Amino acid sequence: MGRIAVIGAGMGAMAAAARLAVAGHRVVVYERAETYGGAVGRFERDGFAFDTGPALLTLPAVYRDLFVKTGRQPLEESVGLVQVDPSAHHVFADGTRVSLPNASRAGVLSALDEALGAGVGARWGDFLVRAREAWDRARRPLLEEPLWPNWPVLAERDPYPSVPHKKLLRTRRAGTLAEVAAWELRDARLAALLESHALAYGLDPRVTPASAAVLPYMEHAFGTWYVRGGVRELARAVYERCVARRVEFRFGTPVGRIVEKDGRAVGVEVSPDGAGASGPGTGTFEEADFVVAGVAPGVLEGLLHGTVIRNGDDVPARAGGASRLTVLLALRGGRPEGTAHRTVVHTADRDGELEAIFGERPGPPVAPTVVVSRPDDPALVPDSGHEAVTLTVTVPSGAPVSEADIERVLDTAGRALPGLRDRLLWHEVRTPADVARATGAAGGAVPAPALAAADGLLLHPSNSTRLPGLFTAGGWAHPGGGLPHAGMSGALVAGLIVEGPDFQGSQ
Repeated sequence: MGRIAVIGAGMGAMAAAARLAVAGHRVVVYERAETYGGAVGRFERDGFAFDTGPALLTLPAVYRDLFVKTGRQPLEESVGLVQVDPSAHHVFADGTRVSLPNASRAGVLSALDEALGAGVGARWGDFLVRAREAWDRARRPLLEEPLWPNWPVLAERDPYPSVPHKKLLRTRRAGTLAEVAAWELRDARLAALLESHALAYGLDPRVTPASAAVLPYMEHAFGTWYVRGGVRELARAVYERCVARRVEFRFGTPVGRIVEKDGRAVGVEVSPDGAGASGPGTGTFEEADFVVAGVAPGVLEGLLHGTVIRNGDDVPARAGGASRLTVLLALRGGRPEGTAHRTVVHTADRDGELEAIFGERPGPPVAPTVVVSRPDDPALVPDSGHEAVTLTVTVPSGAPVSEADIERVLDTAGRALPGLRDRLLWHEVRTPADVARATGAAGGAVPAPALAAADGLLLHPSNSTRLPGLFTAGGWAHPGGGLPHAGMSGALVAGLIVEGPDFQGSQ
């Protein structure tokens, strides 16, 4: 079979590598860092351990399928998967609190009625029915199939069946997630619940299409899962599956150029001494029949040295976007019994937060929405008398972070963590600049999942390119960002290489 050069050892790239190796290809992964996982990182200190990327997993079926297709050992024999229950605890601006059961429609509606008032649960339930319809319409073209050549059809049509909204003499349908929240949910707390799903992916609900309703639906329908030992353990399991399938990894080995000959990608040029190539011809040529690039758009452009891989009618590579500020907390005192794994502390200034992140003068919000992760996992702490907590805030990409910003995040988290300051042993901060260093994405931008409508602004470039032999995988390629989407991109790339351009996706 063929020789495959994979650039980067992120989750999408490794998913492609494992599948291609099983198909009989000789696969070599070139990773500039000294480890695998890309954005799925880990920080350890004094017996504490933290995920520095995603903290939970949705759609575990994506990785179950990867393990089934690449070996006899199922995913659950490689990692411990635990459904998180409740799925999340929400602390709203008015002080109202509600815990939402995991993957239980009846339980969620009952909890909302009890906490927010009679009838509120029914409105959320009706919304989930419409969100399911959007999911059913968009699932295959957006997740399971290569990007359609006539992708503008996806850009023009919003699969979410909005409810007609009458105001004075006009009847309108919600076109954005914010309009769905205002016109269909009609409760500020439900609106915050809905919009927090978009915000978590760095999306502005004021302009994000109604099709983003699929984001909360995915959690509701397929559950929210924790990986024992942290999500980094999932990256380890995928890496070890690659190694078991004889994928070769070369860490500390940056690629300086994708080599083209006669209009086709024919290999990569590896930088001398791992320092980065200073120009064409300065590195070692590694021949390949196919090249898979699992890197951010700016990095890919730098490897092509002027070669155009997308025409004007293609989905443009997305740049920019929001990033994440992560604060890792080492606390004295054990995790209290019954504590929710994930708590969302909603902002008291929704408009101010959105303007700070997405406005003309971006910066960390003064009143942020903070996601508090408190895993019940002995593997993350030195002993039962300590707790490892992660705080996550959406911020603009490239945003500088000050001590005042960190203090505001800690103050907000205190609404979910009583006595936080007294328990704090130390904290570690991961800024957009740290994300940029780990992933190569400009400003530390984090890719969002592909969504229909919005004139194609939330689609991602096809996994195949105009340069024969070159394919793209990972969060910056179709079908976009997020752990399950990265795994899907690997499956699509493997299918396109093994079966050719007629590959139609998973069946």
